[in-house]
Amino acid sequence: MTDQTQRTAIVTGAARGIGAAVARRLAQDGMAVAVLDLDEASCQSVVDEITGAGGRALAVAVDVSDEAAVAAAVERVAGELGAPTVLVNNAGIIRDNMLFKMSVDDWDAVMGVHLRGAFLMTRAAQRYMTEAKYGRIVNLSSTSALGNRGQANYAAAKAGMQGFTKTLALELGKFGVTANAIAPGFIATDMTKATAARMGITFEQFLEGAAKEIPVARVGQPEDIAATASWLCSEESGFVSGQVIYVAGGPRD
Repeated sequence: MTDQTQRTAIVTGAARGIGAAVARRLAQDGMAVAVLDLDEASCQSVVDEITGAGGRALAVAVDVSDEAAVAAAVERVAGELGAPTVLVNNAGIIRDNMLFKMSVDDWDAVMGVHLRGAFLMTRAAQRYMTEAKYGRIVNLSSTSALGNRGQANYAAAKAGMQGFTKTLALELGKFGVTANAIAPGFIATDMTKATAARMGITFEQFLEGAAKEIPVARVGQPEDIAATASWLCSEESGFVSGQVIYVAGGPRD
């Protein structure tokens, strides 16, 4: 494998949860990592952990749904860490509700972060990838893409990420750029903890109930997703593109 220390990666939504785990893992793989989230200060602990272990990292505040902010953020990463040739579009929010209760604002907010955000980040970063004749794009989808009660907005956005990924693979492949999606199942994060609170049960009860429905009899951890992202971002994954990998502890679509 080529020395990954020559690569610069951008991970969005990386202040915590899956994004933070991916950022740490790519840094362990030898990449310089830009840790992007809404608030730069919230990214600092991840950056400090990476730099404390001898890696290179940069905290960048950005609203991924803001075109100008995205362009400025990617340009800053290129200037301070090097041309980004690895991009993990992980930033996401939930605004769950049944369809008849869902507001237009809730719909637009989810679409804005997931789909518009992934589009803007990828459009800004692909220039550096095509110039380098090398790139790795990983988009975070979800098992909710298959449909999930109370998540019409989120499910639609995550299904859209899959179509977006396959199109990127078709358009960018000739430039040495691959694009793949990871569709996590139940992952223990602050987001799922918030869901348990809304349901009026403890997080432990939520985890126990979820594990009973998963063939491997446990819930996922952010590190499970990070391990998959690590391989998809590696040199050796270069003949895999346009794929959706369900990391859910059992078979999915």
